[in-house]
Amino acid sequence: MRKFEEVLEKAKGIPTCKVAVAAAEDEHVLEAVLAAKKQGIAEAVLVGDKEKILALAAQCGVAAEDLTIVHEANPSKAALEAVRLVSSGEAQVVMKGLIPTADFLRAVLNKDVGLRQGKQVLSHVAVMEIPGREKLLFMSDGAMNMRPDLPQKVQILKNVVHVAHALGLEKPRVAALAAVEVVNPDMPETVDAAALTKMCERGQIKGCIVDGPLALDNALSEEAAHHKGIVSEVAGRADVLLVPEIICGNMLYKAATFLAQGAVAGVVVGAKAPIVMTSRADSSAAKLQSIALAVLAAQPQK
Repeated sequence: MRKFEEVLEKAKGIPTCKVAVAAAEDEHVLEAVLAAKKQGIAEAVLVGDKEKILALAAQCGVAAEDLTIVHEANPSKAALEAVRLVSSGEAQVVMKGLIPTADFLRAVLNKDVGLRQGKQVLSHVAVMEIPGREKLLFMSDGAMNMRPDLPQKVQILKNVVHVAHALGLEKPRVAALAAVEVVNPDMPETVDAAALTKMCERGQIKGCIVDGPLALDNALSEEAAHHKGIVSEVAGRADVLLVPEIICGNMLYKAATFLAQGAVAGVVVGAKAPIVMTSRADSSAAKLQSIALAVLAAQPQK
């Protein structure tokens, strides 16, 4: 896919999902879920302070009878209820509202109603529409795992490939990023990148093409890759940027928004259901795009 318009259109073409919103008394979150409903992307179950939710909805011109609200004024309890709705199958996606991320994740990981699947790694997948680029760019993980080791990177890679497949990319090209494009034992991320490349070649990681280590310029620019003599199916044509640690991913995501004036979306995957955990700084449009991304990621894949 080349634009978020295509993501929204694709999400409209599947059976409507329900999104359970934890602490839904948030203006931008409410705007996004109302837009998702209007466009036929998703229905919403709003868990939170009913009075505050209704007040915000009234500002948007939405009547109470058009909303499904579960009253729970305590944000932590609201998060637990939203997660329970998903774990019980009453909703297919859970979304963070006006609640601290740590409290929200505590509910997601709750032993009784939480969404964790054994030891499966939860990771954040960002999708970015950058002006001047012809196609959407995937990136992981810039929000969940601080300094993942090689086994965690394998799961992070599988998670982002799952999302790429959900958006119709059959065999995404993955660049395992580092500061340089040569293996250097003093830079562990280059060793991990080389290991991921070999694991993909041997069929231990399926559904994608991996190459690394690659520096960012070599991953995205065919000219840069040519100048450095790098010949691969990925160099200069990467669909996915696999970052070595959270700092790199966080900066890339925010640079895409605040420096490149790009459009963004994000979803946490690896749990029993997709999790929309947007930043307070994200726009209503970014939140809507993230809902559409989660709806697509929630669909069973062939």
